[in-house]
Amino acid sequence: MYWVENMERILDEVKEAKSIGITGHIRPDGDCVGACMAMYMYLKKCMPSDTVIDIIMEEPGEIFDCIKDIKERKEFPRRQPYDVFMVIDTTHDRIGTALPGFEKAKKTINIDHHISNSGEGDVSYIRADASSASELVFELLDKDKLDDDIAMALYIGIIHDTGVLQYSNTSPKTLRVVADLLEYKFDYPHLIDSTFYQKTYVQNQILGRVLSESIVFMNGKCIVGGLDKKTMDFYGVNSNDMSGIVSQLRYTTGTEVAIFMYELESQKWKVSLRANGDVDVSKVAEYFGGGGHVKASGCNICGSFYDVVNNLSERLALQMEY
Repeated sequence: MYWVENMERILDEVKEAKSIGITGHIRPDGDCVGACMAMYMYLKKCMPSDTVIDIIMEEPGEIFDCIKDIKERKEFPRRQPYDVFMVIDTTHDRIGTALPGFEKAKKTINIDHHISNSGEGDVSYIRADASSASELVFELLDKDKLDDDIAMALYIGIIHDTGVLQYSNTSPKTLRVVADLLEYKFDYPHLIDSTFYQKTYVQNQILGRVLSESIVFMNGKCIVGGLDKKTMDFYGVNSNDMSGIVSQLRYTTGTEVAIFMYELESQKWKVSLRANGDVDVSKVAEYFGGGGHVKASGCNICGSFYDVVNNLSERLALQMEY
């Protein structure tokens, strides 16, 4: 493995490849979808026409149907080894059904911006100071080969991981990247509304339910809300419907940490953590086998709802005075 501090052109890393696989993490969010699809469209445009290029991804939310070629995604990698296999926005242990593609590939590339990623694959391009994987992908592409569709996918990825440029991971460089992307032709106000803000009636129902049943603890410095599997089944929702709930909890006045959790299966919870104050939630997530960023991280924890809250409380207390 070698670590690339300043990878300038992704084409230099794949120029001899006859087959390329691209994947992101399970339950793909906006940044994962945007970064992976932008890379897919770019390589299809730049590589020889006989190069096999596969995008392997779980089905994302319908809000991302506006991205070109999104329907070309596959659930599983091909059986033959890929010459190059890219893992974007995560580590290989969170790529689900795409894992055989990574394990059998002749060359692996990891592109990520999470502080918990210490580097893996034959080539690692990890920049924890980047706002998003989409910002990193933008850096790696020849700008004269960008087009409206690639720019739109990258824009979607950046606005989703920065909360429409309001989170602390938004840097001056991020704003310059966005300015460059807006030179292309796509309806960016509509994209913000349709992919980030707008919710279905049912999504608003579950948001209201989580907020109304949320609990504050640690003298009001933490807030937690959750949905168990039975409630999710009642409303007919899945992981794609959970976007934005933890952020809404984070807006509660006086809270330093917001937690949203939903049940993946009996006694197994997907936990999202967001920090308003000085708490490093990545340390909490890493303790439970997850990871992410200082102010936005996640993990899976087993137990009852209150077991999970108690376990999280113990780790949060190590960083908080309350």
